Amino acid sequence: MRVLTFRYCGIAFFCEDETRGVSSSSSAHYRRTTADKFYIEACDDGSVDVLAIDRVSTEMTLTVKKDIPASAETRPICGLMGTIRLVAGMYLVIITKKKKVGDLLGHAVWKALDFDVISYKKTILHLTDNQMLDNKTFLSMINNVLHTDSFYFATDYDLTHTLQRLANTSPEFQEMSLLERADQRFVWNGHLLREFIAQPELHKFVYPVIHGFIIMKSSCINGKLFDWSIISRRSCFRAGVRYYVRGIDSEGHAANYVETEQIVQYNSAKASFVQTRGSIPFYWSQRPNLKYKPRPQISKTVNHLDGFQRHFDSQIILYGKQVILNLINQKGSENPLEKTFEKMVVGLGNGTIKYIAFDFHKECSRMRWHRLHILLDMVAEIQEEFGYFLVDSDGDILLNQEGTFRSNCMDCLDRTNVIQSLLARRSLQAQLQKMGVLHMNQHIEDQADFEKMYKNAWADNADACAKQYAGTGALKTDFTRTGKRTQWGLLMDGCNSMIRYYKNNFSDGFRQDSIDLFLGNFAVDEADLDTPLRDPKDWKFLTLPIIMVVAFSMCIICLLMAGDTWTETLAYVLFWGMASVVTGGLILFNGRDFVDAPKLVQKEKQD
Repeated sequence: MRVLTFRYCGIAFFCEDETRGVSSSSSAHYRRTTADKFYIEACDDGSVDVLAIDRVSTEMTLTVKKDIPASAETRPICGLMGTIRLVAGMYLVIITKKKKVGDLLGHAVWKALDFDVISYKKTILHLTDNQMLDNKTFLSMINNVLHTDSFYFATDYDLTHTLQRLANTSPEFQEMSLLERADQRFVWNGHLLREFIAQPELHKFVYPVIHGFIIMKSSCINGKLFDWSIISRRSCFRAGVRYYVRGIDSEGHAANYVETEQIVQYNSAKASFVQTRGSIPFYWSQRPNLKYKPRPQISKTVNHLDGFQRHFDSQIILYGKQVILNLINQKGSENPLEKTFEKMVVGLGNGTIKYIAFDFHKECSRMRWHRLHILLDMVAEIQEEFGYFLVDSDGDILLNQEGTFRSNCMDCLDRTNVIQSLLARRSLQAQLQKMGVLHMNQHIEDQADFEKMYKNAWADNADACAKQYAGTGALKTDFTRTGKRTQWGLLMDGCNSMIRYYKNNFSDGFRQDSIDLFLGNFAVDEADLDTPLRDPKDWKFLTLPIIMVVAFSMCIICLLMAGDTWTETLAYVLFWGMASVVTGGLILFNGRDFVDAPKLVQKEKQD
């Protein structure tokens, strides 16, 4: 027997495995007589404790270093994401590569770059062919999520909470493990950690991992060095992809909900400004159907106000007063959403919620991007009233942020990020002036080096959030990066829009299933021989596209190889052309049958 050991950066991982090269029968016999285990050592705190995971019983226990076999071969890992059950049994998910993003208040923040998913079992020969195929598909789903860029963690700092929340907690809260005190909205490996959460003595072996975007930069203005950061935390509640996850669920969790915190550190003083974004918070859908822009549908069978109120009750408890910045179109297919949103806010009758509708596309059409200042001027007094969080160099809290702006467009990506970057710049200017970095008559826009860095960072934030939800980089980032709209930016937006169209219709079902599996919205049952993955397509899926391709090809051939008379040629072209058009129309009419729809989620989540 050989033993594999994985060690790196304060965590060691020991994997006990059998040597291969024997027949299957003797190998199976040998495994039955060998207690194979994973060993994980937290060696950064001087502890002798080692986590032992039994690969047969899946039991997790504490042992000591001396129990690790002396023949251990060392291989590096960077952290432990947790465990997940698939068709072949339990799997261990580990981080194998990371890079340092920067330091936040003296604590290292890491970005996970690569992962490995290791089976507890030595073989999958006990599975049927269909089970092997399903297990392979589930594994590819887990890897699909893991390699969606931008997972972050810290080993000794709570990345799930804002500075203000952390500063206003009790000593008892501060003594809790990172796992116990984490904001569960943003713990993306929460489902993978369920076995660890139940055993407090194991908490030191794992860390909460957030998904979103983090950037940390050191900057200098007026000879004064300060650190500036953006942390975007993507919620794992009602998480998913564009079109398949819209609106809210029964608990009031909004789709594509992201909390974005901008942080400044200077001479031991620190300040932050928090904003949120999230899907329009009532029950609506916009399922792909091969059309470029499916028409949004507002549910007529549910009570919108219950979920709507739960959403904003939670927001007010967490963030204080709310200002809604609704940036969708006030005409066309988006108009009913805007009207319903306004009606819901009025119906709620909560004085701590203010609703502002701003038709972004109408106001900024024909490259009139300067008109964004109409909205900024409209909320200037409110932003000053909300303020920001500020702690002086002695650790005393000078200011608390009293409310947040909740921005949204249809996807809560492109238009939303533009507005958030402008609001964040105004707050940052006030913070830097308060800290003494900027003089009272200076503006961030005049600091060329910092302004360039600032714009690029917010554009990178837009790209990261957009890739996670829509599958491509954000639109309108040329304005965020340069402060103006360009023809090249319009061309790139067109390319990204076409890529989004393809992904939304032909690959996002798989992405949605991957997220649901990773987050535990769908649980794999090893005993279930018939998984939802084997969902056969009906005759239309294969027949109609073949007919359309053949008909279109014949139409082209008839044009290129003209008949004896033009009337004969015209007749053939009209016949095959009509066949192409009719078949294409049937495909569009039955569009939902041709898109890549999720297979694992419950029906109510898809409606």
